[in-house]
Amino acid sequence: MQSGNAERMIDKVAILSTGDELTTGRTTDTNATFLADHLVGAGFDVVAILVVGDDPERIAWAWQQAMERAEAVISTGGLGPTADDLTTETLARVLGRPLVLHGDVANTIRQRFAAMGREMPANNLKQAQFPAGAVVLPNPLGTAPGFRVDADTPHGPRHLFALPGVPREMKPMFTEQVLPWLVEHRGRPVVYLSRVFQTFGISESALDELVAGLVPADRARLSFRAAFPQISVRLTVHGDPETAPRTLAELGDRIRERLGAYCYAEGDTTMEAVVGEYLRQRSWRIALAESCTGGLVGHRITNVPGSSAYFLGGVVAYSNEAKQAFLGVRADTLARYGAVSEETAQEMARGVRERFGADVGLGVTGIAGPEGGTADKPVGTVCFALATASHVFSRRYQLWGNREWVKVLASQIALDWLRRHALGADLPERFRFR
Repeated sequence: MQSGNAERMIDKVAILSTGDELTTGRTTDTNATFLADHLVGAGFDVVAILVVGDDPERIAWAWQQAMERAEAVISTGGLGPTADDLTTETLARVLGRPLVLHGDVANTIRQRFAAMGREMPANNLKQAQFPAGAVVLPNPLGTAPGFRVDADTPHGPRHLFALPGVPREMKPMFTEQVLPWLVEHRGRPVVYLSRVFQTFGISESALDELVAGLVPADRARLSFRAAFPQISVRLTVHGDPETAPRTLAELGDRIRERLGAYCYAEGDTTMEAVVGEYLRQRSWRIALAESCTGGLVGHRITNVPGSSAYFLGGVVAYSNEAKQAFLGVRADTLARYGAVSEETAQEMARGVRERFGADVGLGVTGIAGPEGGTADKPVGTVCFALATASHVFSRRYQLWGNREWVKVLASQIALDWLRRHALGADLPERFRFR
């Protein structure tokens, strides 16, 4: 079998992790994360990650599923000497091949035990057995070698790798032996490139509708990931190394334009980092008046290094008395409109701006719950106000979720207001969260 022929090109890869410790939640599958990251970075399409326990029928099912979907399959775990290490014998059974004892590997295992002054248990010879036709992959850091089997299947030629499950053994074997082999035998250079757009203020379903039709399925794909309170949109293109970057730029610019003000950043940048950069560029200084968020907005702003250049300080005025004493909110306003009102938020924003001598003052007041709501102002009611030297803007929103969610969502809205104000964009009349 000439696995380097063009018709035997490797593009799609599946990852198979075995072990009861993975399916019971006792251990996190860091091996799959490591493999996927390196494979995608090298231009391969990781089509599936399968995790199964130490059961021969489940392992066989996983191999069959993986071989159906990918030209190459990489398995980790199940190569040890004990009865629950089933990868080698199960794969041999799936392929219809006998197990063959590899004499050199058996001698190496014996020598390793002798060097430690220990007698080798007989079951360690299990680690020297491989499916007929397998290529042994040496393991310099452990007793369990890996192996590669090339097989013709009903789905086409397949290249199957079995590696130890111990990360310190598996990682160098993969990077030094498996990945170079895959790159050499994939048949043509392919790269996978991505742009990630961070969005806020629009639901996942609405995002899907907004960008529908922008990305041809044969050139790229879009995926959405909700990571409260933001939603990321990932554009992934694949193709020739010379043309893929142009495709990514072209399609990415279309998406960025369509997302408009909903998109606040690309990559992993946080909302507070984006806001800080805008404030720095404009030489604006801000001050905060927080009630229901309890200082969370200020906490997030000061998480950004260098925030002292634009953040003067804040007041957490939880009680009505504090709002009056420290922010100058009028007793008449509180009596007439209540602590949770646009009118109170306006006076909070105006008062904190004046007291700190800031360019922009921001006020937040609301009902985080689970108690305190009324028919007129249910739990999740939050009012915002932004004050400048010439104007005060305010809105009332109905947020959702438990107490923690309301506070986080309110802090995100507050930061988004600062971002939109810096950009000269309209402050939303409402947010499309669901």
